[in-house]
Parts: sequence; C-alpha cells; structure tokens
Amino acid sequence: MATRVTFIGAGNMAGAIIGGMIEKGFSPDAITATSPSDEFLAPLRERLGIATGTDNNAAIEQADVVVLAVKPQIMHDVCSDLREAVQRRRPLIISVAAGLPAETIDRWLGGKLPVVRCMPNTPSLVGAGASGLYASPAVDDAQRKLATELMEAVGLVEWVEDEALLDAVTAVSGSAPAYFFLMFEAMEEAGVALGLPADTARRLAMQTAYGAASMAMQSDRGPAELKRNVMSPGGTTERAIQSMEDAGMRRIVQDAMKACAARAAEMAEELGKR
Repeated sequence: MATRVTFIGAGNMAGAIIGGMIEKGFSPDAITATSPSDEFLAPLRERLGIATGTDNNAAIEQADVVVLAVKPQIMHDVCSDLREAVQRRRPLIISVAAGLPAETIDRWLGGKLPVVRCMPNTPSLVGAGASGLYASPAVDDAQRKLATELMEAVGLVEWVEDEALLDAVTAVSGSAPAYFFLMFEAMEEAGVALGLPADTARRLAMQTAYGAASMAMQSDRGPAELKRNVMSPGGTTERAIQSMEDAGMRRIVQDAMKACAARAAEMAEELGKR
C-alpha cells in the first residue's frame, strides 16, 4: 500500500515538493493538500491530479506523513486545530516552517510524535534545492528514510544530528540563494559600467555561476584548488581575486552568515514562546 502524504498548506514550497514527488514516482492518488481557500488548491489539483480540500482534520485521517507547510506565524493555531486528529493517527510530521523547533511543534500537536524539521530553500521550486533535515528522537529509521525520499524529490538532502545546526544550514543554504542573486546584481551593474548591455551581462553572469557550480559538484577537488586553476600568475583572474581579498570579501561573507544564523536562533526563541 502506498504511503499516504498530506500537505497542510498549498503554497509554492508545497507545490514544488508535490511536483517533485510525482516526477520521482509517487502516486498522485496518495497525496492530499489542504488550504483555507481553493485559490491555491485548484492549480495543484488540475496540474498534478492530487486530492485537495479545505478541512485539515479530514485530510489527515488516513495520512502516514503530514507535511506542515504553513507560515510560522500561524503554525500554533494550525497545530492546535490538528492536535486530536494527529494524536489519533500519529503520522510522521515534517515541518518546513522556518524557525520553529521540533520540540515546539511536537508540544503544540500534543506530544510524543515523530517530528522531522526541514530547512529547504527556494531553488526547490525548480528541482535544484538544498535541504537540511533534523529528526526528533521519536523518528525511526524507516521514517527518516521516508523523509529523505520526499525531500530528495526537490534536490540535495543533508541531515544534521544537532537541531541547533539548522541555524547554520539556514545561513549556508536556506537564505543563501539571495547571496548569489546579490552577486548577479552586482556583476550585471559592473558589466553595464564596463559597456555591456544589461541583458548580456546578466545572462553571462548567470551562466557562468551555473557552470562554476556544475564544475564544483562534479569535481573531487575543493573550491580553493578550482579557483587556483583559473588563476594565471599575473593574469586577469588573479588581479580580480586579489581585489576581492583586499576588500575583505571573506569577512563580509562570514559576517553575513553569522548574522543570518543569529537571526534564525532569535526567531526560534520568539516563535517557540507560545
């Protein structure tokens, strides 16, 4: 019998995961999504052929996995409404809400449940995501494997054994697409200043980033060595890299990521007080 998965929430991330699951062979007949309004449900129902509804409790009656894909600010109310049905069914809970500790979600749902906390990122929307996962002590090996299969439908999965490390995952991958978008923006502006049309500079920057990432993913060499291989002594690349080093680029990146991780920890504390 197919594993039955219910998504509470039908926004972009839920839609991306569902679409990836179906592409990887999950049956649409085993997937349900809910939302207060049919506005988000209709496209999923029509495009992917899954079941949809507006009654969260009814949707989880037969669920083996419940994916909580709602905003952190409304998670308490959603969990409170689900508590009785979840305690009867006792499914694997996967939360993709930023900042909410597994213990908090478990407490809001009545306690003693297997909870996996997931930190995905927006490239999941195009099947190129990177997700960090943490499992509460109640999660068994089979449930851990199932969570891996679900999230691998939209990209790379890495597990952490200490939940606090999800703050570092947020800094390294969760928020990181924006770092690269900023780099693209700066490179486009610099290209224009050097005389290129904006669309040409943008396409070249993005394709180069894609190519560099592809090379790095396929190579057994570290980024430092890959960087050196592009740099000829006294050449253009060496001059550009030296300029970035002199400007403190490493410190800028480190400071930004520390600030990101610190804010993630703050959010967990703020949201978990209810």
